[in-house]
Amino acid sequence: MRNLGLFLLLILELLLPTCVNAKVIKVACVGNSITYGYGLADRDHESYPARLQLLLGKGFEVRNFGHSGCTLLRHGHHPYISEPEYKAALNYAADIIVIHLGVNDTDPRNWPNYADEFNHDYSLLIDSLRSHNPKAKVWICLMTPLTFRHHRFLSGTRDWHQQIQEHIRQIAINKKTGLIDLFSPLYKRPDLFIDAVHPNAEGAGIMACEVYSAITGNYGGLKLPLLYTDGMVIQREEPIVLHGLANSGEKINLNFNGEFKGTAIADHDGKWEFHVPALKAGGPYTITISSPSMSVILHDVWVGDVWLCSGQSNMEMPVAACKSAVSDIKEANKQTLLHIYNMHTLYNTWKEKWSEQGCDSVNKLQILQHKGWETVDSQSIRNFSAIAYHFGRTLSDSLQVPIGIICNAVGGTTTESWVGRHTLEWEFPNILFDWYHNDFGQPWARQRALYNVSLSKAQWQRHPFEPAYMFEAGILPLEQYNIKGVCWYQGESNAHNIETHAKLFTLLEKSWREYFKKPELPFYTVQLSSLNRPSWPYFRNSQRLLADSLSHTFMVVTTDLGDSLNVHYPQKRQVGERLAWQALKNTYNHNLEWEGPVCIEKTVIGDKILLRFSHADGLHAKGPLLKGFDISGDDGIYYPAEAFIEGDKVSVSCKKVRKPKYIRYGWQPFSTANLFNGKDLPASTFKL
Repeated sequence: MRNLGLFLLLILELLLPTCVNAKVIKVACVGNSITYGYGLADRDHESYPARLQLLLGKGFEVRNFGHSGCTLLRHGHHPYISEPEYKAALNYAADIIVIHLGVNDTDPRNWPNYADEFNHDYSLLIDSLRSHNPKAKVWICLMTPLTFRHHRFLSGTRDWHQQIQEHIRQIAINKKTGLIDLFSPLYKRPDLFIDAVHPNAEGAGIMACEVYSAITGNYGGLKLPLLYTDGMVIQREEPIVLHGLANSGEKINLNFNGEFKGTAIADHDGKWEFHVPALKAGGPYTITISSPSMSVILHDVWVGDVWLCSGQSNMEMPVAACKSAVSDIKEANKQTLLHIYNMHTLYNTWKEKWSEQGCDSVNKLQILQHKGWETVDSQSIRNFSAIAYHFGRTLSDSLQVPIGIICNAVGGTTTESWVGRHTLEWEFPNILFDWYHNDFGQPWARQRALYNVSLSKAQWQRHPFEPAYMFEAGILPLEQYNIKGVCWYQGESNAHNIETHAKLFTLLEKSWREYFKKPELPFYTVQLSSLNRPSWPYFRNSQRLLADSLSHTFMVVTTDLGDSLNVHYPQKRQVGERLAWQALKNTYNHNLEWEGPVCIEKTVIGDKILLRFSHADGLHAKGPLLKGFDISGDDGIYYPAEAFIEGDKVSVSCKKVRKPKYIRYGWQPFSTANLFNGKDLPASTFKL
């Protein structure tokens, strides 16, 4: 929207009369094939310099001095300084010079041999261009991305590209040039790079808008993040950074309810921020943020705890579809401390074909709604996550402080779709390649994705199940909003491969903690329930082991709530409450029972196995007989076993196994295992 606004603004400027005697400002775009417009159907009109000319208007003359295949390095295989475009750029004596070079220097003929010459050669290029117009303003650019589809991505290009970016930052400081980031706005759009190197016309348009904003300082005026709306909840007892965009050099004023006032100046990238000291829970407050041209007033702002609830369809499942819907909706008006931000899906991932327009919106990462914060009432919760609602309801009732719940869950999404692109590129790059057909994805998910996008005419169509997609569509828009923790319910789309999921979930936590700048960000996860899918016992056990091994990671058990034929079981109130009990204990240090029985010791005594449990107060079987245990000997062949509760222990035996060695519990896909404690919390699937 920002780019469209800037474009319309400048079209209006083109219609205004200009002074006949006004000096035309000359702009030289220096670069390689990306500047030249290689691969574009109509480079004379679609290349970024051509689009920049339209944006800047009649008071500017933009020339394209790009030459395909050129290196910045003078000892590179194709030096830019050896081409006629370089000499033409010198003679042009531009008033503004924009340089985008370095991509071809990632070639193995160049960077491994001449890396130490890069800063020297770039400095000489800048000096030579300045020598023909000492008053020229120079901007150098962070390189556009090279995507994972590049044929040398893993053999050096990925690494060398990142190294060159750091050199470019260093050069900008030492040569006192401007620095334009052409990497970040395009990095989340690999679909714009069909050959992995050259942006298409849409990508060139994005480049032009970034260069235009850098040259003019016009970033479209005062803009706030999407989550800054009336009714927003700000995280209590933590320093808060309020931030946004404005035109470069604009003075921004903040008034936080008269208690905190500040002034900031938008920097050369249009960014401004205020560091607000930690606040106690309270509200409602009013925040006023103003620039010379406009003022934004945020009403009913609360200070409390903010939680992010994310995952796939069981987290997404709304209150209205659940067993407790009638009572939940009736009682919602009482939840005056609870506030929600519902990022509802615009394009459902059910078995339906999206329109061509819908597919285009998905490519632009427009998969989720942003309607602003809402106070909980009988209407607002109908289409809000039932689990997220009951989690927040339980917290607000217990803590008696404002609670803000953000939910961005999307049905069917894979673990890999929620992991940041940089994390995947460096720690699990193979999962990126040909996701629609590789073996990392579950077959049904890949087939569903292909069905959803079957009407697309795009050369590279994206989908919410694709690696990194939901991070880019659902996490980046949060703009590092301060959150207390995460509730995560996902895994159904990855239950076919516990080893891959274990790696991905570990990377997901890492990537989110880095993004939110909270290395100890707690994750409260939901173990898959019971369902007749053969791999689920293995997956549930893997989730248990992950929660035990990963720091600040906790898990709730739901096997007692599942439906043998329906993955979307309707009993979601209990899940939200169990998550809240975990958080009340492990984040808020409340004294309560938060977990079901956990086996902490196995002892073989003759033909029996004796298990000792923690969280065992009131240990009992829900039903006449204790069920769900299997044992085996050295042969690893399991048989159903008899089990009896003895205080905080369970004695297990089987007549077919005279010398038991191994034991498992709840190992059926749809499990009828029934060991509970006095809080009526179930024991997890496990194998020992």
